[in-house]
Amino acid sequence: MTDDAIRPAAAADVPAVKAVTDAAYHHYIERIGVVPQPMEADHAANVAAGRVFVAGESRTGRVIGLVVLEAYEDHLFLDSIAVHPDAHGKGVGRRLLEFVDAHARALRLPEVRLYTNAMMWENQKIYPKFGYEVVERRVDGPYDRIHYRKRLI
Repeated sequence: MTDDAIRPAAAADVPAVKAVTDAAYHHYIERIGVVPQPMEADHAANVAAGRVFVAGESRTGRVIGLVVLEAYEDHLFLDSIAVHPDAHGKGVGRRLLEFVDAHARALRLPEVRLYTNAMMWENQKIYPKFGYEVVERRVDGPYDRIHYRKRLI
């Protein structure tokens, strides 16, 4: 996978964005007891708003990963990151996280923020490896979330 394989999603990518998101998050439904919020997102609206960036498989161009981002005045919010299970272990998640950092820097934002469900314990091992620190744990409706930030400057 090359750097140019991550690009803004287009309207034609919406079905793939939904499919990758569903494939990446579906196994959490039983564990957390609710449908993960990214699965219920309005993917078409997010794509139309320019919030979604997709990673394509270098050989076929098929969407295998994505991030949903929202820029604020003082930070970039990583709303969702999803990698299709077929692409696990191929560095797609790492490339997406590197892209998020580069995107925040290009926007001159000092930090990236995100949260993950406390029951998605795999993420609690991954994010610190990429420089994220826990800020707080908070319950938002049915979601028990751990909030992270990564300072870039």
